Amino acid sequence: MQTMKAVVLERACSARELGLSAVPVPTVVPGWVLVRVRAFGINRSEVFMRTVEANSPHIALPRIPGIECVGEIADPSDSRFGSGQRVVALMGGMGRSFDGSYAEYALLPASNVFTADTDLSWEELAAIPETWFTAYGSLFDCLQLVPTDRLLVRGATSALGLAAVQLARSVGCVVLGTSRQLSRMDILRSRGVDHPLVDDDRLDDRVLAACPGGVQKILELIGPSTLRESMSWLAHHGIVCCTGVLGHRFSLDGFDPIKFIPNGVYLSSFFSNYPTQARIEEILRHMAAHGLRPAIARVFPFDQIGLAHELMESDDAVGKIVVTVSLHEPSQRGSRRVGREST
Repeated sequence: MQTMKAVVLERACSARELGLSAVPVPTVVPGWVLVRVRAFGINRSEVFMRTVEANSPHIALPRIPGIECVGEIADPSDSRFGSGQRVVALMGGMGRSFDGSYAEYALLPASNVFTADTDLSWEELAAIPETWFTAYGSLFDCLQLVPTDRLLVRGATSALGLAAVQLARSVGCVVLGTSRQLSRMDILRSRGVDHPLVDDDRLDDRVLAACPGGVQKILELIGPSTLRESMSWLAHHGIVCCTGVLGHRFSLDGFDPIKFIPNGVYLSSFFSNYPTQARIEEILRHMAAHGLRPAIARVFPFDQIGLAHELMESDDAVGKIVVTVSLHEPSQRGSRRVGREST
């Protein structure tokens, strides 16, 4: 039996416990395709999976995590794809309901794999699928962003925030962006933010000083912990889209929409579980037309997956954390386990 290198979770663990194991290369079945993984981005949901969710009863362990990847079709099975075709894949249960992208090969539903016609490098392409799909949908589907809008991105130095800033600037919007760190104001300014704002106890004054009449659109990436405050800054008929949970609070107890949502403004959210080929093509076309490139914080080799997770946990990354996967030919049969590399 041929084997490949992969990260395998058998329990919740620390970042330092992550390592590569030898596991069987998946066998292709109808409706699924085998993707040879070139690179993948790191997501906060994968950190949550590793630290907490892996011990939940709805996760069948052992499990290879990873909710997105880029690579080539190794075996198209009965799909529309051809061998060697360049693709991106994301969501649909990757890394939770079935094995995901932290591997040299991933067996994925054909419905969640999409062709990628682009000249971007593997590292750049890996920074796009989940992050830019979410940013694009949040801005143009949920917030209905138009060039005359003033947009506030709360949590703007995150990978998703920086993608949203680029997209908003590409259509001509005035952008306000927040960070908790004063040292990141120059970074925000260099990435196109018109009004970099420190997110502290004076943020209310700063937002209203920049936009006395309020902002038309807010992309809320901190989440429920700051949502109510963010909504207070909306102009009449403004919209807030709650997309992220950087504040590590996932819900609001005792939520009363009548009292919670100010009169004349609107609350929306974006759930990234339903990507389509048309939307992936639309995003790539938009990026190419406007010369947009994803912001990458750092690129790690596959055998440094633990360090990549440590960087995500540190909150020191500005942009997407990407992991590249070396292309080894499948080896002979090995074992699967959590921990350092097995031989």
